[in-house]
Amino acid sequence: MGLRPSIFFCGRHGTARLHQIPKESRSMKKVILITDSTASLSPQQTQQYGIATVPLIVIWGAETYEDSVTITPSEFYAKLQTAKVMPSTSQPSAGTFQQAFEKLLEQDYDILGMFISSKLSGTMQSAIQARDLLTHGKEKITLFDSESTTVAMALQVLTVARAAEAGESLPSCLKIAEAARAQSGVYFVVDTLEFLHRGGRIGGAARFFGTALNMKPILTIREGKIEAQERIRTKGKALDRLIELVGEQTRGKSGIHLVAAHSNTEAEALAVLRRASAQTSPVESFSANLSPVIGTHTGPGTVALAYLHGF
Repeated sequence: MGLRPSIFFCGRHGTARLHQIPKESRSMKKVILITDSTASLSPQQTQQYGIATVPLIVIWGAETYEDSVTITPSEFYAKLQTAKVMPSTSQPSAGTFQQAFEKLLEQDYDILGMFISSKLSGTMQSAIQARDLLTHGKEKITLFDSESTTVAMALQVLTVARAAEAGESLPSCLKIAEAARAQSGVYFVVDTLEFLHRGGRIGGAARFFGTALNMKPILTIREGKIEAQERIRTKGKALDRLIELVGEQTRGKSGIHLVAAHSNTEAEALAVLRRASAQTSPVESFSANLSPVIGTHTGPGTVALAYLHGF
């Protein structure tokens, strides 16, 4: 099947846009996935599986941007280098989600929404409010908390999207989402905890705040919250440990998928992905840019390594 146009819903700063999926494709596919921009999925991935995306918002002084739509990762990190005012973020509005749901329901889809952890963002709550506002079709929408974000959530979404592409029902897709959530995870190294601290997302990593500059924190997302894993002297050794941790989680497992993501440090991410792939022999691996919303909270220099097994 050829590539479809991307489905991207924009809120108060743009008009909701939904490209019609061909009727012959709709006859085979009953379930459509909708996620948020923090998954950092590429246009090719969203096109291939017809995944709809709602962007979160970057607020920068008097300007507002739609995550990865009106500001790209490269534009964001370039602007960050000279910024005197630091950005903040906001979830999509319930109105944006309502508009997205209505457009998808018009095409007679069952909808599975998979979103950033409700312990990290109000995005899930906005989606719930939007579903409650609908006058019809509520029963066709199921909302799922990934209990994660960024590329770990991307792996969950892609796994379910492939099942939907194969014709699985909404209840079946939900079960697959639950299994993917249980069998995936992410570890990441940040240059500094200052951005997480400033944005109020530091969570269990707070105990590492104020660590000496040459000590690099390794963090993870556990039960939907950012938690401290350990701290390592020098970034090089921290990246080595990142690979070891993912190796421990995937040892003896089959159907391994890996994603390395970064905030303006592509060479480091690609090197980590190559080394991790050599050790785990994944069935799929790719790299991604962390979206501007994620970059707002992690800062530049972050490298993440996500895994999924059993699919």
